[in-house]
Amino acid sequence: MKRPVRLLGALAASTLLLAGCGSGGDDAAPAGDGTGTGAAAGGTVEIGITQIVSHASLDAAREGFKRALEENGVDASYDEQNAQGDQSTATSIANTFASDDKDLVLAIATPAAQAAAQAITDVPVLFTAVTEPAEAGLVDSWEAPGGNLTGTSDLNPVKEQLELLAEIAPDAKTVGVVYSSGEVNSQVQVDLAKEAAAELGLTIEEATVSTSAEVQQAAQSLEVDAFYIPTDNAVVSSLESVIAVAEQRQVPMVVGESDSVERGGLATYGIDYDKLGYQTGLMAVKILNEGADPAEMPVETLEELTLVVNTGAAERMGVEIPQAVLDRADKVVE
Repeated sequence: MKRPVRLLGALAASTLLLAGCGSGGDDAAPAGDGTGTGAAAGGTVEIGITQIVSHASLDAAREGFKRALEENGVDASYDEQNAQGDQSTATSIANTFASDDKDLVLAIATPAAQAAAQAITDVPVLFTAVTEPAEAGLVDSWEAPGGNLTGTSDLNPVKEQLELLAEIAPDAKTVGVVYSSGEVNSQVQVDLAKEAAAELGLTIEEATVSTSAEVQQAAQSLEVDAFYIPTDNAVVSSLESVIAVAEQRQVPMVVGESDSVERGGLATYGIDYDKLGYQTGLMAVKILNEGADPAEMPVETLEELTLVVNTGAAERMGVEIPQAVLDRADKVVE
């Protein structure tokens, strides 16, 4: 299904409001014109991939990116590194890539992209699975990034997801949100959730974590009628901990993306991260083959959303999914 018009309007509004918050500015190094790369010369390009942590959505974005280059004739050699959720490791990876003279770097998720932005100034850097790149200091604005970074955002339809939760569990009054205090993208989603909750007559109860090891305890600390889990890397990497609490409490848990439904979340309106990564790969093709300048390439989003529900999770959580939701679902996980 198509991304709701009101979400696109919110994206445009955030572009205007957040312009100038990025780190590009007058001191940003020029992004270059893409000439002299292996792709332009018909040879092999050297691409560094830095990923903050492993989980299904981020892994899918990485593979989608690589497939886009392969299908568009780019001969690429990949140096793939994973920070395993540690920001200092992400910084070390970025510093190594900066000295390795890569043709292009892909940064997966906000913390990895922020580390790359600090260390890499003279080669193109594409990011993916970043919720709010302007607020994260990665770009000057969505429409005009202004430096050597651009990419794709996974800003999810938080309001629509909470509306889905209210439709599935109309008696719910309190919604627990577990998120990482160190992830800018998570705070953006929590703020959006609070705005949506106020309109829906819901109250958001928060619990923050520093690492994935704290997720289960944080979830257990919340006495709520339902859970909403945004696209937070630390929490999603330990999603089963929250699922266990939701099942034990017999309360619904709506999640921020479809892979989390596959893993046992109840439902979502979500994006396909493989497609998001593929779209990022097409941006890389333009840079490597056509000399496109990241500074002038607007941040992109996916316009198609998918409604995914998990009937097995519903049974385990003691929730009955309304037939109207099942009838319009794009995918039902059993």
